[in-house]
Amino acid sequence: MEYSPPPFFKTGPTPLARLLIFAALSLAFLVADVRFNYLEPLRHFAAVVVYPLQRIAAAPASIARRIGDFFATHSSLREDNARLRQQNFENGALLLQLNALRAENQQLRQLLAARERFKVELTSAEVLYAARDPFSRKVVIDRGSQQGVRPGQPVVDDRGLVGQVTRAYPWLSEVTLVTDKGQFVPVQNVRNGLRAVLSGTGSDGALELRFISLRADFQDGDELVTSGIDGVYPPGLPVARVTDVERNIDQIFARITCAPLGGVASHAHVLVVSGTRELPPRPVDKRKPLRGKRSRKN
Repeated sequence: MEYSPPPFFKTGPTPLARLLIFAALSLAFLVADVRFNYLEPLRHFAAVVVYPLQRIAAAPASIARRIGDFFATHSSLREDNARLRQQNFENGALLLQLNALRAENQQLRQLLAARERFKVELTSAEVLYAARDPFSRKVVIDRGSQQGVRPGQPVVDDRGLVGQVTRAYPWLSEVTLVTDKGQFVPVQNVRNGLRAVLSGTGSDGALELRFISLRADFQDGDELVTSGIDGVYPPGLPVARVTDVERNIDQIFARITCAPLGGVASHAHVLVVSGTRELPPRPVDKRKPLRGKRSRKN
């Protein structure tokens, strides 16, 4: 085996000398960088080279943080979505109630204005429910005989005649609407003063003038009001408007269809007319009736 003996003299600087040299170089680089910024390009180059390594080293922590944020955000979004959905349902219900209250408030304002327009004594009432008979047009209101409501009194709203009280209980009353088949209202044409009898058809949106001559002057758009000749309805209450006039020469009477002006099926509040006028009593004929006997001659 070949063996080379160690060198006789050690070559190269000593460790202390190396320390002093590198320390001097470090001080020189520090002074050059602080005073003249000679190492700035080298620092930028080192940052560019080291940046991918930094990103790779920080990738696991960043991925773990992003995953945690994703699940936390997903859970938060689900909670917010459920809360907003519930809030949307509640706001929808409140909006429906608000619209109903707004419509009711508007109708009540119109009813208050109707008190001054009709110039009669009125009692406000609320419609509780419709009658159970499907073949009649009747509603029940929350005013009865204890509040001065009597059978026969007209019922109106802010637009016109609605019906007539047919039954009065202590705290409730039954109102037969003008659209009921058994309801008849004496009316008068506002345009020319012609009188007629208006009857219901059983439909909430249609009325009919009965026994009108073919030559009678009724036209589409004519407004009909109560004539007051029956002593039940005060004169001048709006009732209906003529919508269709059919004159067939093969028929004896004309067919005249009208639409009610009052809210017979749409309003929740009505007014009961309690200040109706009464017809004066018919005069009694005091003359003795003539008998069919011949007088005797003396």
